[in-house]
Amino acid sequence: MTPTKKRRSGKTGAVTRRVAVMGAAGRMGRTVCAAVVGDPDCELVAAVDPHHSGLDLSSVAGVDTDVEIAADVRSLDDVAVDVAVDFTEAAAARDNLRWCASAGVHAVVGTTGLSEDDVDDLRSLFTTSNCVVAPNFAIGAVLMMRFAELAARYFETVEIIELHHDAKVDAPSGTAVATAQRIAAASQDWAADPTEDTVLEGARGGTGPAGIPIHAVRLRGLVAHQEVLFGTTGQTLLIRHDTTDRTSFMPGVLLAVKAVGDHPGVTVGLDALLGL
Repeated sequence: MTPTKKRRSGKTGAVTRRVAVMGAAGRMGRTVCAAVVGDPDCELVAAVDPHHSGLDLSSVAGVDTDVEIAADVRSLDDVAVDVAVDFTEAAAARDNLRWCASAGVHAVVGTTGLSEDDVDDLRSLFTTSNCVVAPNFAIGAVLMMRFAELAARYFETVEIIELHHDAKVDAPSGTAVATAQRIAAASQDWAADPTEDTVLEGARGGTGPAGIPIHAVRLRGLVAHQEVLFGTTGQTLLIRHDTTDRTSFMPGVLLAVKAVGDHPGVTVGLDALLGL
């Protein structure tokens, strides 16, 4: 595809969003590319993946496009991009997002492993364009976190179990950590762990905010799943969300692509975009 020499920046209106996808050849990247190509309000204008540079995206991702995969985000300096979607890994995302901020390109970030310090850095970088960072783009998962936040003050004990495919390299998941943070912010009054003898190290999981136990499961055949288990006198409450296919994230990704221009600075999570 012949690049357009002038890049638009700033707030997107009711026009076609020109989208670049970082990590385009990965599992999530390929799914994002297909979703963008299939949306009438979006145009896929660029793809970046250092492991597949020079290849046609159509052959790698199976989408109807003539975009060629670029090796590096700086290859897009002469391409008109409104929004960049990043599903890479933390080190690459930091570099990609610095480019987005300096180029005045909005960013939608689903990459896991970014810290609170990283988000603070993004707040200082994104002054002429905007950024949405979400630990989970499945709208059902966002609702799960909100429901858990609402339930927190009515229970004395809580534990989180997150279950993912066996290719996920970080643990616990960003969604599990974000859920624990929101539960802890809603209530700090949790019963102490009664365990006195840990027969196997780590049997009680990792310790999250407010001492909330978080357990990570990695199994072949899974995609992304999470349970939040609350307990109090005589009752329990289980809130569970299951992602059975990566397409479940796409409504949230496309929502963010279309809404990021209307949310100045850095927005964390889809809650603000959903009005929660």
